[in-house]
Amino acid sequence: MMGNWTSDISGFYIAGINYKKTDADVRGQFAISSDHYNRLLTLASSHHITEFFVLSTCNRTEIYGFADNARQLTDLLCAEAMGDREAFLQMAYVKRGAEAIEHLFLVAAGIDSQILGDYEIVGQIKQAVKLSRDAGFVGPFLERLVNCVLQSSKAVKNQTELSGGTVSVSFAAIQYIRGRFADLSNKRILLIGIGKIGRNTCRNMVDYLGTRNITLMNRTEEKAAELARETGVGYASLDRLAELSGSADIILVATNAEHPTLLRTHLEGRGEKLVIDLSIPCNVEKSAADVPGVVLVNVDELSKIKDETLQKREAEVPKAKVIIAEHIAELTEWCAMRRHVPVLKAVKTKLKELHTSPLFNKISGETPTDVTDADEQIQRVINGMATRMRQHNQGGCHYIQAINEYIGTN
Repeated sequence: MMGNWTSDISGFYIAGINYKKTDADVRGQFAISSDHYNRLLTLASSHHITEFFVLSTCNRTEIYGFADNARQLTDLLCAEAMGDREAFLQMAYVKRGAEAIEHLFLVAAGIDSQILGDYEIVGQIKQAVKLSRDAGFVGPFLERLVNCVLQSSKAVKNQTELSGGTVSVSFAAIQYIRGRFADLSNKRILLIGIGKIGRNTCRNMVDYLGTRNITLMNRTEEKAAELARETGVGYASLDRLAELSGSADIILVATNAEHPTLLRTHLEGRGEKLVIDLSIPCNVEKSAADVPGVVLVNVDELSKIKDETLQKREAEVPKAKVIIAEHIAELTEWCAMRRHVPVLKAVKTKLKELHTSPLFNKISGETPTDVTDADEQIQRVINGMATRMRQHNQGGCHYIQAINEYIGTN
């Protein structure tokens, strides 16, 4: 499905919504699951989109790609979202060309994350791009862009403290629990869903709360049993959700369902409970917050937790932006060189034709050299031409110079 890449990056767009202007409920309406993503890949051609990928996390839903205009991308995205297209357009930000490229670099570094320096976004970008690449929707530019972005993100992580300390949505949940309960020894904890966030939350509770009075539930029970063995906690079948949610003091929901997993009816008349919803879209029924004795917290409220670690991270932002600027400059130089590729290929073809021309051999007074030697000479000339074009941003004069240079070597 991949089309020919154009060196004009003005056709590269990003359109999306994030935590800055929308709450968890709204973001949930535009969350793209793996099933949605697969359907988008089948619809892309009908929207005249040949290169794109979608990044959908608890913080954001964004579509990146080449298009005649941003509306093509938003129409494709909203074709599978539960939310209304016009509503999306009212809340969405749109960036184009260099601005769109810079945005992706900031996202991958964790600078644009709801919790500053959240490095989990890197894995989410890799997975999003892989889905599009496997379906043939990642061309040379997107491939190079993502590679540069990941290199930049790695450099930021290694050369700054932007991701230093332990701060994430799952760890913020731990801090919230710790702030509400001085003693957890007699508190029963139920964790529903053990994807990446659920696994991290389980391990954080064991490591930082010092409790193993935890029961795991998951759609695939075998995965719950495996993590339970690793961490020394319990597990149960999802069939027991109503029973165990009623007896639990703390419930954490980290499922990835389109509709609520934990319902109001699971909590009514079952005593005081702290319920933490780590899912996007929200997987706890909204009206559960109205049940007497139930405190319901979602990812937006967790992200407001500030501590010393976040303050240290904020001080690292300027250093991280310098690193990002260096990698963007490298990408820009590569983009400039891509514009010269057609000319360089044409010159190389002409030089090969010239080498086998009887007129050339008569002028040079030599017979044709070995093909390998000729190819090496031609490539040296082309490399020199490419360097001059990059330095002086000129084409035609270098064409003549390349021919003269090649003739002079024979």
